[in-house]
Amino acid sequence: MKLVVLDGYCLNPGDLSWDALESLAAELIVHDRTSADEVVARCEGAALVMTNKTPVTAESMAQLPALSYIGVMATGYDIVDVEAAAKKGVTVTNIPTYGTASVAQHTFALLLELCNHAGMHSQAVHAGEWGRGADWCFWKSPLVELAGKTMGIIGFGRIGRQTAQIADAMGMKVIANDSYEVSAPAYEGFRWAPVEELLAEADAVSLHCPLTPENEGVIDARRLRLMKRTAFLLNTSRGPLVVDRDLADALNNGVIAGAGLDVLTVEPPVDGNPLFGARNCVLTPHIAWATKEARARLMQIAVDNVGAYLSGTPRNVVS
Repeated sequence: MKLVVLDGYCLNPGDLSWDALESLAAELIVHDRTSADEVVARCEGAALVMTNKTPVTAESMAQLPALSYIGVMATGYDIVDVEAAAKKGVTVTNIPTYGTASVAQHTFALLLELCNHAGMHSQAVHAGEWGRGADWCFWKSPLVELAGKTMGIIGFGRIGRQTAQIADAMGMKVIANDSYEVSAPAYEGFRWAPVEELLAEADAVSLHCPLTPENEGVIDARRLRLMKRTAFLLNTSRGPLVVDRDLADALNNGVIAGAGLDVLTVEPPVDGNPLFGARNCVLTPHIAWATKEARARLMQIAVDNVGAYLSGTPRNVVS
């Protein structure tokens, strides 16, 4: 049975092993990257196909009669035409959870950079500014202590709750918004709050909700104006939750104090994105998920998904 990985480099640039996956297939072919017009040729004769961000469309599936399984090596599976797969009898699986701790950690990496500007100050020291200074120490931007401040979390699933746990450990008060207000944590002062009340009260707002038609652009100019001028916005979830132009304007006009984003509306971003150069805006290239530990978990779950499918008991099936 032939198994093709369309874009394996993102998951495994060389520090993990494909051996466990290879043991499940008579033939394993791993491509680092695959363009849309290469999908059909590369998947010809394959019963099993795995993809991270390479689209597998209805048109491609129609030309692949041997195809019976698509394993998405990520949580989001919108790159696969799931409806077309169902009509063709192709099983589609995803990786529902693997990076909870890593994404929550990255959320605080962004927040702490906004509070302490460690990168900026490191560059200044390396450039000799400390040694040339007239004083014992210096700082190039106001420094912010998080203890006693309020973290507002929109989307209180696994990652939102992990983020809340870190916030509580740092002495922050936590308020949250979620469609399902269940299992409230026992943090002192925790409460559920409507989105607009949360925005108005929080010193840092962190987005951890899935993208839906109802919440696309949920953080727009009007809602940004509800936030404190000293507040930070964090997004390690999905880029289109935020209107990029509105956020850039809010940062440049002092409506809020700063933003830390690991995701953007268009990825990779195109030249001219309004957030490039926006005041006090920390941007990272969608890497919150990418610690080696998280990628190793993702690899193992991907292997387990294939194994379960081949044994006749598929798991993590999406529809």
